[in-house]
Amino acid sequence: MKNTQVILARRPVGVPGPEHFDLTERAVADPADGQLLIRVSHWSVDPAMRGWANDVPNYSPPVELGTPMRAFAVGEVIASRHPGYAQGDVVEGLLGWQTYALSGGSNIGHKVTETDLPRTYALGIMGLNGTTAYFGATETLGAQAGDTVVVSTAAGAVGSAVGQISKILGCRTVGIAGGPEKTRQCLEEFGYDAAIDYKSQDVAAAVAEACPDGVNCYFDNTCGPISDAVMTRLAIGARIAICGTAAITDWDPLPVGPRVHRQLLVARARMQGLLIFDFADRLQEARDALAGWLRDGQLTVREHILDGPETAPGAIEMLYNGENTGKLIIQV
Repeated sequence: MKNTQVILARRPVGVPGPEHFDLTERAVADPADGQLLIRVSHWSVDPAMRGWANDVPNYSPPVELGTPMRAFAVGEVIASRHPGYAQGDVVEGLLGWQTYALSGGSNIGHKVTETDLPRTYALGIMGLNGTTAYFGATETLGAQAGDTVVVSTAAGAVGSAVGQISKILGCRTVGIAGGPEKTRQCLEEFGYDAAIDYKSQDVAAAVAEACPDGVNCYFDNTCGPISDAVMTRLAIGARIAICGTAAITDWDPLPVGPRVHRQLLVARARMQGLLIFDFADRLQEARDALAGWLRDGQLTVREHILDGPETAPGAIEMLYNGENTGKLIIQV
């Protein structure tokens, strides 16, 4: 057996593109005591991979050059000498962009036991994206019935889930997305009460119109001008979750923009960063809730699946260009 790997060959500055990756094949080793061998079926493509590839301060160390790109993936255990895993188990974790993964178990997130749901959901709505949205809405934002919740990148894998979970909680939702197709998705597929196209509308004016009583909760996936506009409409006691900074492509030097201190002060608002690692001991709680909503038809999922390892080198760039029409996944 040959293990096809997409390795980080050259260090990017900003969003990594095809020129930063190489495809290679290496032999597949047999598992030693305490290890398991996984045949990987699907790779995830996530905004966080930009930060993992760059050599800049981050919550995780950068991916080493010459090694498979760090990524969430899902696959089936085909051989095990690990007491916690058996042949045939389906697992999800940071297995990387490779077709076979030898693991000691520490990089495995969970066994996928929801066999009635598509396996790919383990990388999206039941994985990093959905659990982030769950805790972002319920904990970091503390969204409550009657709140107006604004979401940037509202048609994306995380944003679309935040919007739908907020609706389940009884909130009014406003999505900000790029282009008529994505604003259509927000309204028709993900149930937002209003949608704003940042590419064609004055965002500050549109937020003011859509949120006449102010913004109680803002789930921020972008930073930059979109967030600057939302900050002008904060309601008293507003809560802001910082999940992503997609609008900023280079953090050296640090970007300079409007200071939000005055808006936070006047609104007595709270702004907090959100990383799913902070909820590591509660992930099953999120997966149980998400699975229930999926089975009840309360959550809509859209996936964009690329075919083959050769599509991986350009996938992160595709994500940041907004070319995907759903949770971006590579079938290998």
